[in-house]
Amino acid sequence: MRAVIQRVSHAKVTVEGKVISEINDGLLILLGIGPDDQEENVKMMTKKIAALRIFQDDQDKMNLSVLDCSGEALVVSQFTLYADVRKGNRPSFTGAALPDTAAPLVDRFVTLMREQGVPTQQGVFGAYMQVELENDGPVTILLEN
Repeated sequence: MRAVIQRVSHAKVTVEGKVISEINDGLLILLGIGPDDQEENVKMMTKKIAALRIFQDDQDKMNLSVLDCSGEALVVSQFTLYADVRKGNRPSFTGAALPDTAAPLVDRFVTLMREQGVPTQQGVFGAYMQVELENDGPVTILLEN
C-alpha cells in the first residue's frame, strides 16, 4: 500500500463537471493498493496517517495531527502510484492491485479513517477525476507499507 499525503487548505474532486467531494483544512490522500495488500495494511496505514504530526502548533512546529486540529481527509484511489518505468518510457501498472481487490480496500480505508474520528470523503473509484488542491506548506509525505 502506498500513500501520498498532502497537507491542504482546500481540496476537491470533480467528475464529469460535478464536484463529488470537497474539504477544507486537512489531508489529501492519494492511495495506491498493491496486489498483496490486506485489511492489516489498511489498519496500519490509517492509524499512521491519522496520527501524523504534520500540522503547526502555536509555536509553528509540526506537532499536531489531523485529529488534533479537527481537520478533514479526502481519499483518492490512485493505481498510478504503482507505475513502473524501469523499462522504456511507457509506465507499466502490473504492480497495482486489480479493481476487485483494490476497491473494497479503499472503501475500508475511508471507513477506518472515519472510525478514528477524521471526517473523510473520497473520490469515485475507477472514474476519470480532476483533483484540485491547495497544498499548505507545502507538506507532502510518502508512506508505504
